[in-house]
Amino acid sequence: MRLRPLHAALSAAIAFALAGTAQIAHAAQDPAASTTALDVVDPAALQAQLQQFSDLLQSQQREIERLRRQVDDLELAQRGRGVGAPAGTLESLAQDAAAIPATSPPAAEPPPAPAAAAEPVQVGEARREEDAARREQDKALVVNEHAPLFERRFTFDAGLTYSYYDRRQLALSGFLALDAIFLGTINLDQSKATVGTLDLTGRYGLTDRFNLEFSLPYVWRDTRFVSAGAGGSSTAISEVQMRSSGIGDASVAAYYQLVKESARWPDLVTSLRVRGPSGRDPFGLKLIQPDGTNNNLNVPENLPTGTGIWSTTFNVSALRTYDPVILFGNLGYTWNRPQDFDDISPVLDQVSPAHVSLGNTIALSGGLAIALNDRSAVSLSVASALSGATHTQAPGSREQRVAGSSSNSTTLNIGATYALPSGWTINGQLAAGLTPDAPNFVFGLRASHSF
Repeated sequence: MRLRPLHAALSAAIAFALAGTAQIAHAAQDPAASTTALDVVDPAALQAQLQQFSDLLQSQQREIERLRRQVDDLELAQRGRGVGAPAGTLESLAQDAAAIPATSPPAAEPPPAPAAAAEPVQVGEARREEDAARREQDKALVVNEHAPLFERRFTFDAGLTYSYYDRRQLALSGFLALDAIFLGTINLDQSKATVGTLDLTGRYGLTDRFNLEFSLPYVWRDTRFVSAGAGGSSTAISEVQMRSSGIGDASVAAYYQLVKESARWPDLVTSLRVRGPSGRDPFGLKLIQPDGTNNNLNVPENLPTGTGIWSTTFNVSALRTYDPVILFGNLGYTWNRPQDFDDISPVLDQVSPAHVSLGNTIALSGGLAIALNDRSAVSLSVASALSGATHTQAPGSREQRVAGSSSNSTTLNIGATYALPSGWTINGQLAAGLTPDAPNFVFGLRASHSF
């Protein structure tokens, strides 16, 4: 917090007090000057003036003590936020005041009013205003991590996400003889997948409550498939690595701030996002056998980069400030549009058209954030996404549920945000999967700048 107004007031008060003291001392040490003044000025007027100087000196002393206490409180408050003591300490104020020449006003004129009385320094009000501005800045730093700021400017956002999945599956094909002996085949499959996504996002605020956003991702996928049983041996293992990359599903979103935070209500922000199938869809990708000695290992001929369908997501986000803690929550629903595909069969040389209905998703998340200062903040949250089962329907047949297609993906998220002096804001996120359907971990790094 800057103490320049308080510095000036305190310097003026000390200077005036020293001036009055010097005048009284001069009058006491110079009898001749005092006698001359008595010949010209009425003794009663001189006595009244001396009493006025004495009262003024006492008033200035009280004002100095009051300002001294306020300076001490402000310095302690600054240190509590990690800011060093300002250069204008009390010692420097006293030196500045001592350096000012102590000149007394003319005897025929009333003494000038002290500077602090002429223009009172509203320290408490200034501090409240600065605290409110700091809270808004801290809040904006945290909000930018979870929802867009409503500014009538263009914001560019670039994000890089790295996800890792490790899945193991044990398949038994056979039966138990005598309730103890398994007759058949045992297959242990494992897949290790890494997915990298680069998101380029542009956002523009049309008003202070309405934003439009466009996002285009680019996806890299690297998956290793591992399976035992090569050559009919349970100890022989085959491993195949597949790589693919391409444009993901682009999206357009609109954000609207329903309610701005007040004493009774939190910030309420709604959003509507439409995602299109611009990436490579997973339907109709044929399975191939890359290892001729292991018929247990079958992998897709290519890896998808998108979902292949249109989807719409509606979100409601709430944010409430309890300085220095900020609470936030989000509730969302994603509707996946049913769509017809010419071929969904993974079998080579086989074509199976079908009507596909992906399961809709309910997303729920909540957490808290703490603004450490005006440039950095940390957050902790839990996010869960519940997806329904996928159904397919071949022409002329009944709709069928795809076994194992429903999921529950829940993650624990830890984030940190830092605002650079250049205007860029850097945000890092680390998510750990809490359920088998969630990725093992996700690391994300984003950078945004407003123009």
